[in-house]
Amino acid sequence: MTGVAAQPDPATPAYTFDNDDPAAAERLALSSAVLDEFTTSRLSSLGDLTGWRCLELGAGNGSVAGWLVDQAGPSGQVLATDINTRHIPADRGYRVVRHDLTGDPLPDGPWDLIHARLVLRHVPGRHEILRGLAKALAPGGALVIEEWDPYRAGLVLAAPEAQAEELFYRFETGVEQLTAARAVDLEWPWQVHAAMATAGLVQVDTVVHARSWPGGSAGARHYAATIRLLRPRLLEAGMTGEELDRLSGYLHDPRMVVRGLLTVSTIGHRPTS
Repeated sequence: MTGVAAQPDPATPAYTFDNDDPAAAERLALSSAVLDEFTTSRLSSLGDLTGWRCLELGAGNGSVAGWLVDQAGPSGQVLATDINTRHIPADRGYRVVRHDLTGDPLPDGPWDLIHARLVLRHVPGRHEILRGLAKALAPGGALVIEEWDPYRAGLVLAAPEAQAEELFYRFETGVEQLTAARAVDLEWPWQVHAAMATAGLVQVDTVVHARSWPGGSAGARHYAATIRLLRPRLLEAGMTGEELDRLSGYLHDPRMVVRGLLTVSTIGHRPTS
């Protein structure tokens, strides 16, 4: 791997996964099913969140923002933002604002908690954005950045036949090519810890999490939803419709077991003085 991200073609959409696609709602729901337990455990490690001012960036379907509303209580506030807010329910006790991290100013703070999951690796200028997020924290406030690392070794733990493993790795290669064309930095998850320290945050802590996803589980079905969402571009990349259909079938077969992508969760705190 290289730390230099590929530069996207000016005509290429900025984001690999289009939330206007019919498959997006299911994919977001499956992301929540896979990740929310780990995310909320990390956020719970910060202590009592009652009264906290919370900013949820790239809120997706609002699952984490809704959890934060329950934790912050009536005396707190939660703002959920995304470049595409169509999947964020507007009646869960948080405010919803359409926001583009690459061009819009950050919502007015200061914030006691800023959380961004699977967001910054998709946007250019991520190091500068992180520095801005650190400055937007209140004294003692926490910045929590969570990313997936697509490290491919050992992704297939068990397969009903050799072709299943071969098709899965071909699919993963195709997805990597598509994300690289959109300047997704594959090294970014492992740069966040140092970037937080450089931005002046303290008590920086990183936890890496993964578990097995058997066929039919939320994690495996998340891969199947990705196939549906990216199908036209995967066909252009060289896979056939028959291959994609066969792989989708394997991902619903409990004999197929894949390792979940590594979730790299980093927390840093603004000094109190």
